[in-house]
Amino acid sequence: MYLPREEGQGLVEYALVLVLVAVVVIAILAVLGPQIGNVFSQITSGLGGT
Repeated sequence: MYLPREEGQGLVEYALVLVLVAVVVIAILAVLGPQIGNVFSQITSGLGGT
């Protein structure tokens, strides 16, 4: 009887989850990027930066 190995399948599932998380993070940064940049600009100007 042939029993398939499942280690490769587990790695593929972990890779898919990792790719999904990366896509979500990139989408959030693309949407909120300018707002985050403005916050950091306000902080540096408040601290006396240029």
